[in-house]
Amino acid sequence: MTMVNVHPIHILLVEDNPGDVRLTQEAFKEGHHQVSLHVVQDGVQALQFLNREGQYQHAPRPGLILLDLHLPRKDGLETLADIKKDPVLRAIPVIMLTTSKDEENVYKAYDLQANCYVAKPLDMGQYIDIIKEMMDFWITRTNLY
Repeated sequence: MTMVNVHPIHILLVEDNPGDVRLTQEAFKEGHHQVSLHVVQDGVQALQFLNREGQYQHAPRPGLILLDLHLPRKDGLETLADIKKDPVLRAIPVIMLTTSKDEENVYKAYDLQANCYVAKPLDMGQYIDIIKEMMDFWITRTNLY
């Protein structure tokens, strides 16, 4: 039985590829969860959002972060390191969502305390399925705050 959360879960998607943003949005629309998806395009913007700086001064605290590895200005591993160093932010679960299956990237992500590392499938249908499966787990089976 799938439970529907009463209050929307705020999720921060850090993704510079408009196609992947669109697919992720589509997956959330097809899901059974109330989700408020916030999108930024790079690690600098992600940290501004998380720290409520500049245009993001009224940003909500996300319950979950989906973080791409290959980003402009500040890549995903650098962003992850900054999040996990911060005593206020480090409790937010971070899922690395990337096309890279490189073992070194996987190791670095987990060493920096990523909660999960998921390789994006190239097939659109599989991509949407992966997002929906992750959300079923992270929203239904775990306690996010």
